[in-house]
Amino acid sequence: VDMHVHLWGIGGDPMRARLEAMTRDRFDDQMTAIANARTTLAAGFTSVRDLGGDPRGIRALRDAIDQGVVEGPTITNAGEMISVTGGHGDDGNGLAEQFAEAVHAHEINLCDGPDDCRRAVRAQVALGAKVIKFAATGGVLSNVSGGLGRAMTPEEMRAIIDTAHALGRKVAAHSHAAEGTKAALQAGVDSIEHGTFLDDEAIRLFKTTGAYLVPTEIAPVAALAQARSGALPPATLAKAEQAAAAMAANHARAYAAGVKVAFGTDTGVSRHGDNATEFALLVRNGLTPAQAIVAATVSAADLLGRDDIGTLAPGKTADIIAVTGSPLQDVTRLEHVDFVMHRGVVAKAPAVLR
Repeated sequence: VDMHVHLWGIGGDPMRARLEAMTRDRFDDQMTAIANARTTLAAGFTSVRDLGGDPRGIRALRDAIDQGVVEGPTITNAGEMISVTGGHGDDGNGLAEQFAEAVHAHEINLCDGPDDCRRAVRAQVALGAKVIKFAATGGVLSNVSGGLGRAMTPEEMRAIIDTAHALGRKVAAHSHAAEGTKAALQAGVDSIEHGTFLDDEAIRLFKTTGAYLVPTEIAPVAALAQARSGALPPATLAKAEQAAAAMAANHARAYAAGVKVAFGTDTGVSRHGDNATEFALLVRNGLTPAQAIVAATVSAADLLGRDDIGTLAPGKTADIIAVTGSPLQDVTRLEHVDFVMHRGVVAKAPAVLR
């Protein structure tokens, strides 16, 4: 299970995405999302949590997979990330006036103040969201140089979380700065995505609240390479450098303290199909191979609120993968999946088994 993906649109190639932005629309992105879903399943990920994409398009993809029309992983979708104006989820950031106005005319995920943030949650649920995501802090890829600090007020965060929970949705918070992470944890969030900068109080709050850290350790590595190559806007470079420099050490402290971890990659920043390269980073920063695998199975299922996946047992959904050799000895074996079964149907197998 990958708890943080973005299936919508071109992933892992931001220069191409920027060059084609004026010639692609959501129908093109829908076709790309279908291909990304197939690639993700073939890589061995039978369930994903999609944390940002066109709400109607991702809902349609989710339903098509559930109905067996399209091949791909089971999707728990967030729709669009909720953000304050000018925050990480404001797609008008840095655009020329005419383009920013066009973007803002269609955005319903932006909110300012608790009441407006309650509306934003309800709007995403109305469009089919099964989980809610909000931006507690700034982000690396947003085209604004305001840094990675806290963007939302504690009151806005609590309004989002309480409204989502009342509607039966768990909540994920995009958060880099420790102040944003602590505010989100205090407000009752279910998972922190990234958690790049962590202090002792943040780690203590993870432990006392029982919230999950979804590390996405591959994301800053990919983003930094893209920013340095010029594929991302100049405003992203300093942020990518900060995130890449800080994440590993802070996550190592969290793992050593026993913070609950659910596997997630932020794929869509990195390339679709490379999801399993995250395992080696988790192990390098302190998890054992067994703990990294548990993060992608038992723990991910728990965070999803699903008791039908995560382990192999009678009566559970037959989501099964197989690799050559033991990933407990070499976790990178999970980067080369030989066999995939999704809901009891073989989706990938060596030629000898076909």
